Amino acid sequence: MALEATKSQYRQVADLLRAAIEREDYAPGSLLPSESELAAEWGVSRVTINRAVQLLRGEGMVRVLRGRGTTVRAIPPIRRNSTLRYTRSSREEGNSRGAFDFELKRLGLKPATKLAQLGQVPAPDVAREVLGLAAGETVLIRKREMFASDEPVLLATSYFPWDLAEQAGVTETDTGPGGTYSRLAEIGKGPLRFSEDLRVRTPTAAEERFFALAETQQVYEIVHISYLADGTAIEYREDVLPTHQWVMHYEWNAENDTTGQEPSS
Repeated sequence: MALEATKSQYRQVADLLRAAIEREDYAPGSLLPSESELAAEWGVSRVTINRAVQLLRGEGMVRVLRGRGTTVRAIPPIRRNSTLRYTRSSREEGNSRGAFDFELKRLGLKPATKLAQLGQVPAPDVAREVLGLAAGETVLIRKREMFASDEPVLLATSYFPWDLAEQAGVTETDTGPGGTYSRLAEIGKGPLRFSEDLRVRTPTAAEERFFALAETQQVYEIVHISYLADGTAIEYREDVLPTHQWVMHYEWNAENDTTGQEPSS
């Protein structure tokens, strides 16, 4: 296909490559042709190809692996249903191990979690304040590295009041079917309300390495707080997710809307 002289060549090449990836002309996880081969195919310079690839890398369509070349993304973007993922049915369906396990299995992906840190630690200031703890009180930290079909997609760090964590038995590596929230529910301390604050930020050096991000890519940071019915916070959690890898989905009903009519202005 000839490129148009009036348009930026590298953007045209990026469009063509993107369309080919979406058609799966290049299979997920496969190597793209070399820059020299692509340059010869479209009659452009290797610099043009490189700029096109960098665009797609920023979008998460491809990854550049040192010593291997440029690979097509192995998995599609993950749809995170913030309304559904914390319901009881999501914990119990298919013997899931928690919200992450539940949502990945629904998408046909293979979830895996590596526990990076587990134990009793002094409460960080922000967690202590949210959880209503006194100075010097400790918390359980559960820090997880989470994967979708072997791709790193999520870092999650949770803090629970230590006494509550011990009582619920979530100080163990394996929290069993339904995950931590199911164990809390078994002692009458299951969360009934949640809040989340989401922002986009530049990744830390450690996050960039873990997710294999390009310099132009960013991450979502979600501060998640779980509450009992009386408003007591029992979990403070920070989630970090690559923006290109996740679609944030929200849904709700209009409050007190029983007529089906649009609200008046």
